[in-house]
Parts: sequence; C-alpha cells; structure tokens
Amino acid sequence: YTDTSDYDYRGVFVHATSSLLRIGVPKPSDTSWIENEKHEQGQKADATAWELGHFLQLALQCNPTILEVFCAPIVESTPEGKQLRELFPHILDSERIKTAFLGYAHNQRKKLFDNKDNKQWKYASSYLRVLHQGHVLLCTGILPVDLRASYIHGKLMSVREGIVPRGVIIDSAYDYERKIKESPSLFTQILEPINEFLLQVRKDYWEEK
Repeated sequence: YTDTSDYDYRGVFVHATSSLLRIGVPKPSDTSWIENEKHEQGQKADATAWELGHFLQLALQCNPTILEVFCAPIVESTPEGKQLRELFPHILDSERIKTAFLGYAHNQRKKLFDNKDNKQWKYASSYLRVLHQGHVLLCTGILPVDLRASYIHGKLMSVREGIVPRGVIIDSAYDYERKIKESPSLFTQILEPINEFLLQVRKDYWEEK
C-alpha cells in the first residue's frame, strides 16, 4: 500500500428472490456500481460486487478475495451486511483455506514468471502477501487486510519496487507454503447459521425493495 495505490471496492448485493425463480436468472456479479464510488481525489478504482448467494458459495470455498470482503474497512453497510460479516468464523475451514490460498499464490507465481504485462514485481508482492495472509488466518482465525503495521509490510514494498532478488522471494514463499501445509486444522465450517441467514434474506427480499 502506498499513497498512489488504486482503490479496490468490493460489495455484496441482493437480487429479489422472485427474480431468481424466473427464466433468465440475473447476473451473479456486477461492476457498474463503481461509477458512483470513484474516490474523491481521482485515484483509480477497481470494483466488483457479488450477489449474496454467489458470494456465499465462493466464501465457502475460502476464496481469498472473497474472505477479504468480510474483513476490509467498511465504506457503506446495511443491517444484513453486518450480519453477513458476523458469519466469518462459520465460513472458515482449514483445509479449504490451504487449498484456496496456495492456489491463489501459485497463480501469482505463474504471472511472475510469465511476466507478460511487465508487472512481475506486483505479482511477486501479491504472491508473498497472500501466503502471509493465509498463514496468519490458519493460525489465528483473523485475516489481516491492512498490512501497513505488520512486520512484512516493508518487505512487500521492497519486493514491489523490484529491490528483492527473485531467488529470495521464492525462498520466502516456499517457507510460507511449508508453514501453511503444516498448519493444524483448527477450523471447520458450520453451515446452519449461514443457511439460516440466507433463507431469511430470501424471505425478506421476495420483491425488489
């Protein structure tokens, strides 16, 4: 994170339940809403929002991007949004976290080596960042999103600037991967409260509000 970093907006929305039962189910994600969420100082913004049901399906896979939505700073929320964030502990599953975070990291490593768009150090930083996040999450149940106060922040900035040799980056990543694979299985998903929440929202939003 720097003063010139882009802003990533993530959100969750609800389709009317009646629309989900009609032919031609509406899209499970949306990006158009960001036009009203541009940062006031003109910084670039990237945004995606997911329909609640699709969002929860991805969350139960422990998708790193989705899990960050639960823990990121709030720009705007509703009572349902507060209830959704409170489900975070029930979403966590140690083995799925390992699979999802290692998979995301390997994708960033591939982009690092391919370097098709000359952003290799950005991918290298993301590679280490997601491994660090996954390891902390597995050990504590807490997903660190803002890493500016973390011991790893300086290293990530050096990687992003291309100062750290690629071999050092890979060695650090392999050490994190080993720790992730060896982490004890502390978390198991609890589906009942998640289903209860989703069903209640579907009842409350039968028609568009």
